[in-house]
Amino acid sequence: MARPPRPQIAGGFYHVTAKGNRDQVVFDDTHDRNLFFVRIRESVELYGWRFHSWCQMTNHYHLFLETPEPNLSDGMHRLHSLHAHWFNDAHEVKGHLFERRFGARLVLRDSHALVCLRYIALNPVRAGLSKRPEQWPWSSYAATIGLAPRPDYLHVDWVLGLFSDDPEEARQLYREFVCAGLLSA
Repeated sequence: MARPPRPQIAGGFYHVTAKGNRDQVVFDDTHDRNLFFVRIRESVELYGWRFHSWCQMTNHYHLFLETPEPNLSDGMHRLHSLHAHWFNDAHEVKGHLFERRFGARLVLRDSHALVCLRYIALNPVRAGLSKRPEQWPWSSYAATIGLAPRPDYLHVDWVLGLFSDDPEEARQLYREFVCAGLLSA
């Protein structure tokens, strides 16, 4: 039976995830991680996507992105194909890198977006990989709150605008919001 088509809309916001096949590593080293960011930058250029948040773990990743055109599946197919082919060649392995097709949840409300953004930022803390979300180098969180350089493909204005029109106040409020999730964990 065919899988149902994914909802793809112009101007859609999505929480996208993908996991390694049988929980295998999809980012084995710094080079793997950096190359994935190169592929993200290419996706921005080719598909017009806007990345608002991301977190690379070891065996999976999270992306929070906006698609001005309804092209999520095309772009994700390219992103996964390129990463899987390169990963398999570089690490001399064969077979599927990702467990199944990517997961994508359409985010329709700001309240849902806030839940996703907090979840993504806290993922390495909850996994025991860092004590604070800003300490994890493979996440956009530190750049969003101004503690790390912001890559040119990271759009922080929309996220910060959920908290305040003043950038400094917005960064502080976003940080407080994310850290409040540590208390409820």
